[in-house]
Amino acid sequence: MDSAVRARVGLIIPSSNRLTEPQMQRWAPEDVRVHTTRLRMTGANHVPLAELMPRVVEATLALADAKCDVIVFHCTAASMEAGLSGERSVLQAMAGATTAKVATTATGALAALHALGIHRIALFSPYVSDTHAHEVAFVREAGLEVVGGSCLGLSGGDDYIQVTPEHWLQLAINETPPDADGVFLSCTNIRAPEIIRELESSLDRPVVTSNQAVLWYALRACGISAPVEELGRLFQIEWNGNNGTDTTKISRAVTSRS
Repeated sequence: MDSAVRARVGLIIPSSNRLTEPQMQRWAPEDVRVHTTRLRMTGANHVPLAELMPRVVEATLALADAKCDVIVFHCTAASMEAGLSGERSVLQAMAGATTAKVATTATGALAALHALGIHRIALFSPYVSDTHAHEVAFVREAGLEVVGGSCLGLSGGDDYIQVTPEHWLQLAINETPPDADGVFLSCTNIRAPEIIRELESSLDRPVVTSNQAVLWYALRACGISAPVEELGRLFQIEWNGNNGTDTTKISRAVTSRS
């Protein structure tokens, strides 16, 4: 049976997340398996990134036991909250626990934005203002500009999943400024991938979402370049970026465009 599996993707996700798994199962190629491990790390169970590290390592080891080819710490807010240095520390801890390729949601998002040539971003999220501000600070530290967008101010995953794709679509259409190169709809637990193509058509600009970016990045890390038409322009391009073990290489590449 394993001979029919081309790659295994391991995801470390927040315990409250209910959308990553169905979205990945919907759009991953038939011969790619997606495995998940959950951590209590967000919302009421929030743990600072530095304190979370031993549990991330344990989760990495568990997914390595499942023979995953690439393992992703998959929570946008958590992977960005401590800046580039915090994100690098996560990658280093994970890399020390496995021979698989490792990444975070931040790694995949930055790579996607860079691959699409997006330098000026309209950033939308469901988060409260402090969490949203951490993400704005992270992408700016990585050399990008945040020129618009907004946050919904929602308190946790139960609220995130109630926001309809149509709401995200209209929000981005109405609040993306003309000088934005593209849109980043941030969060792994929102219904954003469903509207990528329609939003790209409406704005005539590329769109990145957390789950879309990580699926694209993980597949490319495994040498798989299968297009997924529903997931927009990102899946129509070839990318020869780095292997996902050093975010500074991505951020330097993005910064060099400024």
